[in-house]
Amino acid sequence: MNLNYNILIVDDVIENIQVAMNILKEDNYNFSFAKNGEDAIILLRDGEFDLVILDIMMPKLDGFGVIKRIKMDAKLADIPVIFLTAKVDSDTITKGLKLGAVDYITKPFNAEELLVRVRHHLEFYQAKKLLETNNISLQTKIKHEETRLTNEIETVQQDILGVLMEVVESLSDETGDHIKRVAEISHFLAYHDPSLNEEDAELVHLAAPMHDIGKLFIPETILYKPGKLSEEEFEIIKTHTIKAHKFFRFSKRKIIKAAEIIATQHHEKWDGSGYPQGLKGEEIHPFARIVAIADVLDALTHKRSYKDAWSFEETVTYIKEHAGSQFDPRYVDIFLQNSTDLQKIITA
Repeated sequence: MNLNYNILIVDDVIENIQVAMNILKEDNYNFSFAKNGEDAIILLRDGEFDLVILDIMMPKLDGFGVIKRIKMDAKLADIPVIFLTAKVDSDTITKGLKLGAVDYITKPFNAEELLVRVRHHLEFYQAKKLLETNNISLQTKIKHEETRLTNEIETVQQDILGVLMEVVESLSDETGDHIKRVAEISHFLAYHDPSLNEEDAELVHLAAPMHDIGKLFIPETILYKPGKLSEEEFEIIKTHTIKAHKFFRFSKRKIIKAAEIIATQHHEKWDGSGYPQGLKGEEIHPFARIVAIADVLDALTHKRSYKDAWSFEETVTYIKEHAGSQFDPRYVDIFLQNSTDLQKIITA
C-alpha cells in the first residue's frame, strides 16, 4: 500500500483509536488522531489528509457537526469521511450519509471490514485526485493549444491582409502611401480614445489599410478619371463599400471582421447623410468613425489627379467645421488635441 496515505482518526475514547490503529497498521498508513471534534477541525486545516475515520457520538462538537464543517471548507470538502457508530439504525446512517460521509462502520470493529473499506475509499480518493490532476493538465494543454491556434490564425489573417494591401497599393503609387498613413493616423486616434483598449487600437491599425479594398472592383476608367465624376459614376464609386462587405462577409475572425466594418462604414456620416446604409451617430462603429477622419485628413492634405493638396491648416478647419455632421465630435476633439503629432504623421 501507499506509505504516504494520511489518516485522521477522531474518537473521544482513546481505546477505540488504538484498536483502529492496530488494525490498520497492517497497511503502513500514517496516523493522526483527535479526541474531540474541535481538535479534529484544527488538525484538518493545518495538515493534509486522505481519509477521516470519525466517531459520531462525541461531547460538544459531535461527528455530524464535524462533517458539516468539513463540507463547508473548500480545502477539506473532498476528503472522504467514514463515520463510526455503535448504533445500527437507519436514521443515524442516513443522516451521516446525507451530510456527506462516504461510508460507515459499526463498533465494535470487524478487522477485515475496516481494512477493506479503508483501502477502497483511499484508492478511490487517490484515483479521483489523479483524474482531477489529469483533467487540469488536459485543460491547460487545451488552452495552450487554443492559444497557439488562435495566434496562428491571427498571423494568417495578418498575412492575408498584407497581401491584399500590396494589391491595393498596386493601384497607384499615391494609394499605397495613402493607406499606410491612414493606418498610422487611425492607430493614433484609437490609442488616444480612452473607451478603446490597446487590442482595439492594434485592430484598427491592422484593418484600416483595407478601407478602400472595394475599389478593386470598380472599373479603372472611373477610378482613375482625371476630371469630375458624373452622378452615375459617383454612384458606382459608392458601391466599393458594399463590394467590400461582400468580400469580407464570410469571416467572423476579429481582424477580418474589423476590416469589413471599416471598409463598409467609413463613408457613413455622423448626421446620417453618408453611405451605404445612412447610419447615424453611435450606429456607426467606432473603428469606422476613426478611419473616416483619418481618410479625409490624408486625402485632403495630399495631391490627387482631380485636386491639389490642401494645407494642414485648411484641413483642420474643414474637419472642425464638420464635427457633428460628417464626423463624430468626440474624435474631432481627440484630433484637435493632438493635431501637431498628426501633422508629423501625414508629412513623414
